Amino acid sequence: MVTPPTPLPDSRTEPDGSALVRVLSYNVRSLRDDTEALARVIRACAPDLVCLQEAPRFFRWRKAAARLAARTGLVMLAGGATAAGPMLLCSLRATVERTEDVLLPRTPGLHRRGLATAVVRVAGARLGVVSCHLSLEREERRTQAGLLLDHLDALEVPHAVVGGDLNDVPDGPAFRRLAGRLQDCRAVRPWGGEPTFPAPEPVKRIDAVFATGGVEVLGCGVPAGLPGVTGADLRAATDHLPVLAALRVPAGA
Repeated sequence: MVTPPTPLPDSRTEPDGSALVRVLSYNVRSLRDDTEALARVIRACAPDLVCLQEAPRFFRWRKAAARLAARTGLVMLAGGATAAGPMLLCSLRATVERTEDVLLPRTPGLHRRGLATAVVRVAGARLGVVSCHLSLEREERRTQAGLLLDHLDALEVPHAVVGGDLNDVPDGPAFRRLAGRLQDCRAVRPWGGEPTFPAPEPVKRIDAVFATGGVEVLGCGVPAGLPGVTGADLRAATDHLPVLAALRVPAGA
């Protein structure tokens, strides 16, 4: 893990109405691990928007997700069981315009996948948000990346961010398909650590935050060394490491 060389900018509204937002992507493994450690990590990242993967999906899943949101000072925005696992949380800074949970086509014998999507306004900026968790199977994963891009277009917003567990590395076909259309925020402005899985000894970058063109990337990576984020909590919280991005989103017309 790498200690961040400089702090990421805090969330704020610029004089021109543009919004500096923090976006966190995190696979939380159905909250099967240390939820107090998980909550501490999320709080320390101070996100405006959180893209979760493997959110609770079964018995009393809404109650479990609501507890996590309450412990982190956030609110539930979209997703969960109704999106087959991806979920969105947000701070009170975001005004919700609309949400939609999308189930992707099922391949017989494989786990159902979906997308949690929303359109929000933060200060003068209007922003689409998508959380995804792509397949473990190579060809299905690549197809799902294309469907994700289609749904992103359907949001009809000037700017958007995607956070997800891609189950693919940067030179894999699904990752490259997304990076061909979107900014891979870690590649654009590296910050913090790079590999995200497995959490105890990470060797692969399979989790990422992407942004559409026009969004300025100010830094993106694993928040190891961020004040309040300890190695012990990162290892105890879940089997993935989170990815935190600071982005400047232009104001709308």
